[in-house]
Order: sequence, then structure tokens, then C-alpha cells
Amino acid sequence: MRRKLPGRQSKLAQWAGAAQYARAAAPDFFKRYRRESKRVVAPAPFIPHPKRWPDDGLHAAWLGHSTVLLKIDGFTILTDPILSERCGVGMGPVTVGIKRLVAPAITRAQLPPIDLILLSHAHFDHFDLRTLRSLERSGATVVTAKNTSDLLRVRRYKGVQELGWGERVRVGPLSILGIRVNHWGARLRTDVHRGFNGYLIETKRHRVLFGGDTAYTDAFRSLRSSKPVDLAILPIGAYNPWIHVHCTPEQAWRMGGDCGAEFLLPVHHQTFRLGREPYFEPAERFMAAAGGHAERIVATRVGHEWSKD
Repeated sequence: MRRKLPGRQSKLAQWAGAAQYARAAAPDFFKRYRRESKRVVAPAPFIPHPKRWPDDGLHAAWLGHSTVLLKIDGFTILTDPILSERCGVGMGPVTVGIKRLVAPAITRAQLPPIDLILLSHAHFDHFDLRTLRSLERSGATVVTAKNTSDLLRVRRYKGVQELGWGERVRVGPLSILGIRVNHWGARLRTDVHRGFNGYLIETKRHRVLFGGDTAYTDAFRSLRSSKPVDLAILPIGAYNPWIHVHCTPEQAWRMGGDCGAEFLLPVHHQTFRLGREPYFEPAERFMAAAGGHAERIVATRVGHEWSKD
């Protein structure tokens, strides 16, 4: 799968773009940065134990934000990995960006070997270069959105594949379908050519939806079939005031119903302060939307884990 991908961007161009982004964000951004520097990152409330998971069945652990560790019949997947203390612009050894509220549920050293890294889009809180570089030389394959592989050192992974809407790729036992979601992909304001995806992951026994980051969309209705979606991973935070690009918890519940999901794992909350909503409000509203079906929600706190035969 390793191949030369188009659109490679030089390190100098990336640094120039990062500097431009940082200048555009000042001065309010740097006031927040200095204020957050004094705040201690809280430990994760729960610690999963993925090394205890058997090699059959479907297993998931929410590590924080949109980072979910999946194991499907022995094949491991990591979605939008960010284990860093901050998400933002890398300026040498320093990351200028938003500080975590809660630490990742497990560290890089505690991760099991990863077979697949699944990247939805290039935003800093979903495409964290520090974490991704820690996963280089690990034997993992990367599937990412169109026009985003130039941010990676592609030769240091087993393979890198860009995927567009409606396109499929096979990685090991998995078939992965790229899905159009209601978001945007630019990392530094001007690079609007970058893609953004949700993904349907399928094996002979299981179907998992990773919704990436999205406002409300009816795109997931097309995934409904006689074979249910075992698990839908959907974002529920940062809707206030960013409702045009982030769905509400109620809309996320509805989208889970659209695709016929049996179980739902809400992400994109409780990790970074990206919106104005109170800390627990997204989870509380998602639980309320579930009504009498709250048992279908598999995680509400960072570190929760879940398994299905």
C-alpha cells in the first residue's frame, strides 16, 4: 500500500503556515494560552485495560476527545489519536494551542500494538502530529482523508492511503468506506483543499461507524441495512456556538438511529474546551435524548470501555 502520494508539502511551507495561523489567532489566543499554562490537567476518571481484551469480538475504549481504541476480532484501530497535553500549532518543541482538561485514559506506552490509524480530517484536535509521530515505525497503516497525507512522514508507516467520499479500501480483514460528513477540512484557514471524512468499518461479523466530526447530516441513513451497525462513534460537543459545524447531542442520537446503530459511543467532549456549553452538558443531553434506551450508550466518561461478542 505504500506509495508516493500527491500534494507533498515541504516542512518550510508547513512552518510558514503555522506561523501565519498563530499570528491570526493573537492576541486573545495567547492570553488564553498563558492562563491555561497554570492549570493542572486532571487524571482520567477511568482506566481501560485493552491488553486484557480477547482476540475475538468487538471491543472499544474512549481515550478522550475523538480518540477511541477499537479491537475487532484481534485487529486494533486507533481513531483520530491525540495523546498530547495540547492541540495546536507545533513550533519546534512547543505546541501553541488549547490545553487538555483531562489526561488521556492511557499513555502511548500503554497502548497495544496498533494495526490501523484512522484519521477523519486535519484539524489540530483530530490530527495531532506529536502523537502520530510517536506511532511511526510501529507497523501501523494509516487511512486518512483526501489531501492530508502531506502532513505525515508516510514512509515511516506500513502504508498510507487517502480515501474520498464513497471510496473503499481494504486493510487486513477490514473494509473501510469513506463517508461525506457536514464539516470542513482546512487546517490553517487557507488550505481549503483538504478533505474530511466519516468512516464505516466492516468485517464479516461487525460494522462500526466512526462519524469523525460533523454537524447534523442525513448521510448515515444510507448505511442502514439488514445487518445492523454494532457501534456508532459520534461527536456530541462544541455545538455552542459552532452549531453550523458540530451537531447537538440530540442530533447525534438521531444520526445513530439513522444508521441503525445498536450501541453508541459519544465523543468530542470532556477533553478540550472548544465550545461554551457546560462540561457535562453534552453527555447529560445525550443521555436524555436516549430516553428509555440509555443502556445503548457505552461510554459517558473518559476511560470507559465496552465489549460485545
